[in-house]
Amino acid sequence: MLDDLYRQVVLDHAKYKRNYRELSEQSNISKVHYKNPTCGDVMTLYLRTGPAGIEDLSFKGEGCSISMASCSMMTDLLKNQSMEEVFIKRDAFERLIRDGEIEEDIDLGDAAALQGVHKLRARHNCALMPWQALDKWLKEQEDERE
Repeated sequence: MLDDLYRQVVLDHAKYKRNYRELSEQSNISKVHYKNPTCGDVMTLYLRTGPAGIEDLSFKGEGCSISMASCSMMTDLLKNQSMEEVFIKRDAFERLIRDGEIEEDIDLGDAAALQGVHKLRARHNCALMPWQALDKWLKEQEDERE
């Protein structure tokens, strides 16, 4: 029963992608293109940052249901979050996918519906794709500060 509910949440995000758009060109907009090395799914992540952290983010891309649902879920989850919260949620999501661990005190929202991907090792990178794009952006930000 619960697996069916989670499956429905994933399919809903894959079909009706949230935040599936380019952010308009204004100040504080970054974009990161990312290609899943294992299957060829692609996405571009758009981020608008401010003093408090990530103000808005969106994506455009093509891929399997898992990767597109994960993109939709991540953009919903990280909007209007401090960088501290972004790091906390990023780490919790990776543990969810790689280890199957749910951390009760960290709200992953709809992204928790992807817990079943843990059992499908070949699909880990599909679920992690937007988070890996985020990692790429974080690394670019770090490199710019050095």
